[in-house]
Amino acid sequence: MPVVPNQGSTGGGDAVTLTGVHFTGTTGVRYGARPAASFTVVSDTTTATVTPSGVGAVPVSVTTAGGTGVVGSFYYLPPPSFRLTPPPAGPLAGGNTVTLTGLGLYTTYEVRFGTQAAAFTVISDGELTVTVPAAVGAGTVSVTVRTRGGTADGVVYAYLDPPSITAVTPDKGPMDGGNLVVITGTAFSYATDVTFGGTPAVSWRIASDTEIDALVPAGALGPADVSVTTLGGTTTSSDAYTYLGRFAVLGGQSVTNTGLSDVTGDLGVSPGVSVTGFPPGQVHGTIHVADADALAAHADLVATYDSAVAQIPDAGISGDLGGLTLTPGVYNADTSIALTGTLTLDAQGNRNADWVFQIGSTLTTATASRVLLINGATARNVIWQIGSSATLGPNTDFTGRILALTSITTNAGTTIHGQAMAINGSVTLDTNTITRPW
Repeated sequence: MPVVPNQGSTGGGDAVTLTGVHFTGTTGVRYGARPAASFTVVSDTTTATVTPSGVGAVPVSVTTAGGTGVVGSFYYLPPPSFRLTPPPAGPLAGGNTVTLTGLGLYTTYEVRFGTQAAAFTVISDGELTVTVPAAVGAGTVSVTVRTRGGTADGVVYAYLDPPSITAVTPDKGPMDGGNLVVITGTAFSYATDVTFGGTPAVSWRIASDTEIDALVPAGALGPADVSVTTLGGTTTSSDAYTYLGRFAVLGGQSVTNTGLSDVTGDLGVSPGVSVTGFPPGQVHGTIHVADADALAAHADLVATYDSAVAQIPDAGISGDLGGLTLTPGVYNADTSIALTGTLTLDAQGNRNADWVFQIGSTLTTATASRVLLINGATARNVIWQIGSSATLGPNTDFTGRILALTSITTNAGTTIHGQAMAINGSVTLDTNTITRPW
């Protein structure tokens, strides 16, 4: 080829070598009507030139004492322009593929992300596919494309830290899902997916770089991992969310009721088969008698009870809890516990604060006693693990999930914001209101 390279920038300045014959004594080199910016006769067959500015395809001519001759053609290429798709961000490790679309890309010979060269494939004059190189740290870099027609830059690419999850609030909810939770953490701005136990959230939105609001999907009973995927990577918080059962009342042997008790949530018995007193009692849910749901709920009750027993106590308790204010923790009593008056549970602003009361024998409340929740405390996060039986006195206003090894008896007028669940024995109601806390 007599003109090498035969393409270059409209702004000129490209080094081009001409090959031919009789170049000795050259007095001029022209690209179209314009003289070369410079030329040097290397030999009778070779001349080195620097192109002037120009547009389009032009003839290249050489003038000597013997005359002027055209040695070939040179094509002025417009400078490239491009944009990045998909969104201009990705992980520190690189390796992801992005597409550059624009104009004048066919003669691309270099692509850089900051100072790092990137591998690329020319698809057409309007498209490149590029494998993003790795970066040392998070931040933005300029993407540069160099072609025979010139250089384009000014497009910014962001290298992202992988996300992290600090908390899911609330961290418990119904198996049916549909409830709103707040996921807090870092590097959420480019989130692409949120899952609970591997199931995509019903819907979610990026509230900020440190917060995602999500509607929880339905899930299996028990703990579930929560994962957030962003353009910077994926993070998984193991067992960060717990799916709780539908049952408000569950007996091992039987459930009996006297009077106009009102239960919000499912009611059931397993392995026993006796449920009596409904009506006149009302259940705003489903009654399960030794069916698959009741069997699964009983198994979950046993597992939750055993988990509560296994927790290491933070403090000991004894006697009567009335008049105490307790912060979150695991509280252990070797024998029986009473409640006369008010027990206050203070979450100190943490909506995920948990209490576990390990009671070795019985729990007995006096008339009109109550458990008061303050500063963000929630009933679903309070577990009463009872080593034998619980008896709630008349007009008690009780809060939490009662998990009794033997039986639960609630006297007239008692309200439970939580669950009444007995593993081996009966749950006995008498004109009570029990509301599942989720």
